[in-house]
Amino acid sequence: MTNRPGMLLAVGATVAGLVTAAPSPATADTGTPRTAPVDWKDCATKSYPTLQCATVRSPLDHDDPAGRMVTLALTRVPHTSKTFQGPLLVNPGGPGGSGLSMAGFVAASLPKAVAAQYDVIGFDPRGVGKSRPALDCLPGYFDPVRPDPVPQSLGGERVNRNRARDFAAACGEKYPDLLPYMDTVSAAKDLDVIRRATGARQLNYFGYSYGTYLGAVYAKLFPDRVRRLVLDSNVDPDGVWYDDNLAQDYAFDTRHKAFAAWVAKYDGTYHLGSDPARVEAAWYRMRDAVKKRPAGGKVGAGELDDTFLPGGYYNGYWPVLAEAFAAYANDKDEKPLTEAFERFAAVDADGDNGYAVYTAVQCRDASWPRDWNVWRSDTWRVHGKAPFMAWGNTWYNAPCADWPVEPLNPVRVSNHELPPVLLFQATDDAATPYEGGVTLHRKLRGSRLVVEQGGANHGITLSGNACLDRYLADYLAKGTVPRAGRGDVDAVCAKTPDPEPETAKSARPAPRPAGDRGSALHGLLGFRG
Repeated sequence: MTNRPGMLLAVGATVAGLVTAAPSPATADTGTPRTAPVDWKDCATKSYPTLQCATVRSPLDHDDPAGRMVTLALTRVPHTSKTFQGPLLVNPGGPGGSGLSMAGFVAASLPKAVAAQYDVIGFDPRGVGKSRPALDCLPGYFDPVRPDPVPQSLGGERVNRNRARDFAAACGEKYPDLLPYMDTVSAAKDLDVIRRATGARQLNYFGYSYGTYLGAVYAKLFPDRVRRLVLDSNVDPDGVWYDDNLAQDYAFDTRHKAFAAWVAKYDGTYHLGSDPARVEAAWYRMRDAVKKRPAGGKVGAGELDDTFLPGGYYNGYWPVLAEAFAAYANDKDEKPLTEAFERFAAVDADGDNGYAVYTAVQCRDASWPRDWNVWRSDTWRVHGKAPFMAWGNTWYNAPCADWPVEPLNPVRVSNHELPPVLLFQATDDAATPYEGGVTLHRKLRGSRLVVEQGGANHGITLSGNACLDRYLADYLAKGTVPRAGRGDVDAVCAKTPDPEPETAKSARPAPRPAGDRGSALHGLLGFRG
């Protein structure tokens, strides 16, 4: 990584024009279509007793506001303070991630005095979850056991190539009227429909992962309607989307090696060797074994890759994954491995929906190579240096090589018209590598970048790092941002410690303790997003 920070900087400048008392109702925007106000209804849960639910209708084609509509599902934890700062929309990423559970999580994880000042709103973007229509192109596409992602021959490559082509064709046949409007710009315009429906003049927004790109695109389209903008684990806007995926391949391989080094550090627990290279070699031997004979009849090579991929997003999963790895490698015990697969990698109907939206948005947002030789050449080149997920990532995105709708041009998100924006980035994040945070910081003039030095998790605020969370709370409460740094970084926080092994009994794939905010957050963020 380049431009890594080395020192902690002080908190400074405060945004002007903060709301300090309950505002009067906002008037309708001049020249924008009228939107019916949100009709919130109680949908309380034991965890979130004040949770409310609603729906909002938005044009399928925003250039035809009187035409066909889509329905967006919303949740809200309403403000309770006399000081009301408006709606805070929260998004977990994707594309394809459901955000309905995010409202309760964010409201409960922020300091009470801060959360009380906002209507914290979660939403399912168009096509996702409880929004209607919801996409599901090819149910069961990820059912085990899938072909090995790494081609052993041209015939093996052809099998996976045909699977991806069939998926793209199924989407085109099933949703020919929807796919032209499944894109980030349309989703960003939906956010403005939600803003209008709440009666707010400006929007507060907090997005993780792909949600950072969605937020940056919204800010580009509607800079005067942005009040506060928090972006955590930032997509590189210059790499949308083919190049960003190639960058992920290298970064996830590095995280897989870090997992092997962590297992080697605790050889006394896992007995897989004290040399990280030896541990990594043992993992690939396990992969070869399940390719020949899938563990539990369901965990083949591709399923194994997917089971361990979440460890690259969040190292809190390492103890569970290491226990499953050790049980299989040392004792030929397949049960912990199959349990880990069910917890981390098995795809249900919600997962089918999420993947359909993921492909629909990414394939529509930007151009992808149409010549398969480009994909093959690039993937083998990356695989030679970073084999952990190169081919798996290629097949995950391969429907875009044959997508039935012509691509759009990526949005140029550079912006000089915003109030100070707060960015968070871990230096060793694999899903959205560090350089992406620096790039976005440079493009959003006046933004501030807070870095978790040595951190490698994807999604770092509200995940147990008190230093990061102080910057977040100060910004949401008062608009306070760090003073501008001399380089690309404005403030630095030390990373949270790596996990320690659990006992054999507790390391089985069971839910993490309720107080483990990191595990709770990453359960909401999901993977690939």
